[in-house]
Amino acid sequence: MKEKLEQIKQEALKRIQESTDPERLNEIKVAYLGKKGELTSLLKSMKDLAAEEKPKFGQMVNDTRSAIEDVLDEAKNRLESAALNEKLKKEVIDVTLPAKKPRMGHRHPNTIALEEVERIFIGLGYEVVSGPEVEKDYYNFEALNIPADHPAKDEQDTFYISGDFLLRTQTSSVQIHEMEKGRLPIRMIAPGRVFRSDEVDATHSPCFHQIEGLVIDKHVTFSDLKGTLDRFAKELFGEETKTKFRPHHFPFTEPSAEMDVSCFKCGGKGCRFCKGSGWIEILGCGMVHPHVLEMRGIDPEEYVGFAFGVGLERIALLKYEIDDMRLLYENDDRFLNQF
Repeated sequence: MKEKLEQIKQEALKRIQESTDPERLNEIKVAYLGKKGELTSLLKSMKDLAAEEKPKFGQMVNDTRSAIEDVLDEAKNRLESAALNEKLKKEVIDVTLPAKKPRMGHRHPNTIALEEVERIFIGLGYEVVSGPEVEKDYYNFEALNIPADHPAKDEQDTFYISGDFLLRTQTSSVQIHEMEKGRLPIRMIAPGRVFRSDEVDATHSPCFHQIEGLVIDKHVTFSDLKGTLDRFAKELFGEETKTKFRPHHFPFTEPSAEMDVSCFKCGGKGCRFCKGSGWIEILGCGMVHPHVLEMRGIDPEEYVGFAFGVGLERIALLKYEIDDMRLLYENDDRFLNQF
């Protein structure tokens, strides 16, 4: 038995010394010290020994086990230390190198343009108001004097969620919500996302942004509308900017107009940017239709108002001379960092 123990010990120590992998050491431990290992099998033969020999044999097995375990632990520590040193060599960090500067984000052209518009109108005494993007058909159309059979409803070709709910096509619905509150007078702008079933091209997108404005008070006239929007244009595009109003039609305003601004690229002389006309269409506007006021419980004989709407992307495209709306949504740093 003594010779057998010695043989097992020498074989185990030899295999341990030859091992270069911690996983291999674990296999050796199981083979010799595990429940079905060499030493365990040898202990089972103690039943064949005389009673006086069993304690001595048990001690010899325990000594052999301890010797193998000590060498195993030493080999494991050696291999783990070698692996760590090798890893440290490959992952050397030069602490003397300068730190990398954090990469900062940049405001989007739409955000810059919106902040500029909000600054202008807040300076004129307006309040910035927001509303739901998922809107009832009533607030998006009927309350704005656009009944179910009105042609203007077909033109907007809307994304419907159900028969009564849709993704809003204009932020004019926010104006209706504000009028329902019954707090007069009203001076507000409502910026936000709107949705229309448009094909994506250089000037269209199914998701874009609008800024709607509304004023309701006593003794408001079309001259107030013109003066407000003229001031807005000069603040946004420069004091030399001129404005021109052309008759138009909107269901929720009467009378209605389109407003043009003189081309800030050529000063109104005519260029590629304004297609040779010297003018650039910028927004739609008009006096709030009396029927819209009546539907909200506002007496049109006592209160009048004006409204206007402008596309935020259009302002950004014009202000920064961008010729393709798709550039605003491609998240290309080379483009965005210019602003």
